[in-house]
Amino acid sequence: MQAGDRQLIRFGELGRLDAVDQVALHSIGKPSRGSVRDHQPRYVRGSIAASTEREGMGKTLITGGTVVTAADTYKADVLIDGEKVVAIGTDLKAAGAKRIDASRKYLIPGGIDVHTHMELPFGGTRASDDFETGTTAAAFGGTTTIVDFAVQGFGEPLEKARDAWMAKARGKAVVDYGLHMIVRDVSDTVLREMETMVRDGISSFKLFMAYPGVFMVDDGAIFKALVRSAEIGGLICMHAENGGVIDVLVKRALAAKHTQPKWHALTRPPEAEGEATGRALRLAEMAGGVPLYVVHLSAAQALEQVRLFRDRGLPAYAETCPQYLFLSYDSYEEPGFDGAKYVMSPPLRPKWHQDELWKGLQRNDLQVVSTDHCPFCMKEGFKGLPKQKELGKNDFSKIPNGAPGVETRLALLFDGGVAQGRITANRWVELCATTPAKIMGLFPRKGTIAVGSDADIVLWDPKATQTLSAKTHHMRVDYSPYEGRKVKGKATTVLSRGEVIVADGTFLGKKGRGKFLKRGGPLLQT
Repeated sequence: MQAGDRQLIRFGELGRLDAVDQVALHSIGKPSRGSVRDHQPRYVRGSIAASTEREGMGKTLITGGTVVTAADTYKADVLIDGEKVVAIGTDLKAAGAKRIDASRKYLIPGGIDVHTHMELPFGGTRASDDFETGTTAAAFGGTTTIVDFAVQGFGEPLEKARDAWMAKARGKAVVDYGLHMIVRDVSDTVLREMETMVRDGISSFKLFMAYPGVFMVDDGAIFKALVRSAEIGGLICMHAENGGVIDVLVKRALAAKHTQPKWHALTRPPEAEGEATGRALRLAEMAGGVPLYVVHLSAAQALEQVRLFRDRGLPAYAETCPQYLFLSYDSYEEPGFDGAKYVMSPPLRPKWHQDELWKGLQRNDLQVVSTDHCPFCMKEGFKGLPKQKELGKNDFSKIPNGAPGVETRLALLFDGGVAQGRITANRWVELCATTPAKIMGLFPRKGTIAVGSDADIVLWDPKATQTLSAKTHHMRVDYSPYEGRKVKGKATTVLSRGEVIVADGTFLGKKGRGKFLKRGGPLLQT
């Protein structure tokens, strides 16, 4: 926190702030423009004063680790009391506390994946992970918070979708979770209901410029939703592809009897993503310079539009996903039907786009890496699941769109980013935990290691290696897009609100322990 910018938060005060006040204390932006990256913890040495203790709640002392946040890297012990971090310092003593040795490990805030689709109905089936299997897999990978998407039915109130997704998650989720709301019908009634959603902690709304007849809304509806989001302190998340053009290209390909999985990519060109991204950002500008968050950005053409608007000082934000950083169109050329593994929207791009996306992450034109986790099995019958990817065996347009990723995000980004020298460990934490928490109204309860924050802490071994494989992952899907890839870095111990839920490859949590998170509205700056 820069001197003079904001009032100093004294030791112990952070945990007493409500969600809105917490978010208002922090903002995000380009590092070159003096962004505020993280809350700076106050350090203490020696024994912990009685005033920080909470009677009747278990304590955990993590010793000997290297704390890595978005802003700092330093050696320290971390004391947890119940669900919260209560002290960070050197040579801490806490009588009766459970001790965890973090020697030669990084201590990072638990990952936050703000783009998942557990049990999503799509294309005549449902995503193969539910809130239990998906969040268990997330925990093994070091992710302790997800934000999933509730889906409004046409003509139905938003509350009905909220209640349906809460029922899916309640009693199943292993880690904490929030919800976005997918809006398919931007009526006057829905515009009024958006305020209720924000009040109930669902402060972001996803709109689609693709999938006509299923999710797509027109520019007028987008404009009205953007204006409304500014009035109520919400955030619009945009799936930006030109759905009308894509629909024409798909029909032409099928008419020419092009049915293979690769035609999913060939009918969704990067230009369609670039055009829609620019159009969405212009609509946000016309709505009064409203913040807009572009989801799963995959193409250099779309990134260029985000960069142009950010360079003009407008509140344009975007995420990308590991699949766009590590996989390419070449995967669609795998023999037979294997290219269906990679059918997702937007599709994988030619390999040269990867370098542009990495530059976007380095320059902060891309602020978040999430997963768009939405797995569908290749073969019918895996763990009792019905036919999924095979629904499109003779028609690429019927292949359910999505791939697994919630378990592998942190490892892929550490290996391909930190270990390869593309980004620092601090930037890795910023992309995967801190900025997602800020943009989605969870900071500083989540997304950092600081006094008063939730004790979502991952012990990360930067020297450990692992091989990604469907044989060993915990996602309920029968393939890995990264099968056989060796990566450096691994979560060895995972704490969620002070409770060890994964240790040395063993799951210690329990079904249903995850809590719903009421999110506040983000305070953003360019």
